[in-house]
Amino acid sequence: MNTQRHPEYQYLDMLQDILDNGTEKKDHNTGNSLISVFGRQARYDLSKGFPLLTTKKVFWKGILHELNWFMKGDTNIKYLVDNNVHIWDDYPFKDYQKLVKNGEAPQLSKEEFIANIANDSEFAKKYGELPRIYGEQWRAWPAADGRKIDQLAWVVDTLKNFPERKHAVMSVWNPQFLYAMALPGEALSFPLCHILLHFNVAGNKLSCQLYQRSADMFLGVPFNIASYAALTCIIAKICGYEPGEFVHTFGDAHIYSNHIDQVKEQMSREPKPFPTLVVSDEATSLEAFRPEHVTLEGYDPHPALKGEMTVAGGFDEKDRK
Repeated sequence: MNTQRHPEYQYLDMLQDILDNGTEKKDHNTGNSLISVFGRQARYDLSKGFPLLTTKKVFWKGILHELNWFMKGDTNIKYLVDNNVHIWDDYPFKDYQKLVKNGEAPQLSKEEFIANIANDSEFAKKYGELPRIYGEQWRAWPAADGRKIDQLAWVVDTLKNFPERKHAVMSVWNPQFLYAMALPGEALSFPLCHILLHFNVAGNKLSCQLYQRSADMFLGVPFNIASYAALTCIIAKICGYEPGEFVHTFGDAHIYSNHIDQVKEQMSREPKPFPTLVVSDEATSLEAFRPEHVTLEGYDPHPALKGEMTVAGGFDEKDRK
């Protein structure tokens, strides 16, 4: 008889912790209220199942295509829109609305904006870009001398050739483009939340720790767990290792007030067995990798729970004043 507690309870227990011990705050851009705690951690042994949450159905296709978008260094949402993944639509539309307000672009509804992204490549090129987003920082970090540094390729090379070293770290936290540290007009207007990755090889197993400075526990974190666990499995395959652990370290972990009812419903559900993730032997390099090289097996979750996304954070130039 298996008496070990299901690893998904780490997530469910954190939800309860936030409800019991959290501090009420407000998002500084939207004013939406939230409850948060600071400094938490969860660990998932990837040899014992893939941590795609089962207490609600999670949009696996969206996770896989978003991860591929990051891994390829793409910064335009057209790839996502073309694959019917709309998790990033709000941020370029938010920037587009600023142009409309300044009289620099025609008024469009969000639906019209996304339809134009899908059907007009020139429109997508002009308005679908999210510069300095994860993929660019992973694959083309802008160096002071004009070079583009491919952090992810360097990490793979390090893991393959120097597995005992401890410096396989990848960062997206670039102060040059963040908040009031950036020059006027150059600051990101959307938040970078999962900001530091550290890979480690031990006993022919590859593990990864993510530091996430800000975590929307109901909507975002189920994606983040599965995304970075999948990245660990993919990089392990490319480098010739077995998957080890995914360690998820949180800064500010929070629940938005308009998600509390859904959270309580999710907490009432009993976790089911985790699915299995299979990465094909065809995934031999970053360049060779394709989303179809990844297969999810045995995913049987509880029904989906919907919630409205808060288009949170980022920097507004008026904050300088």
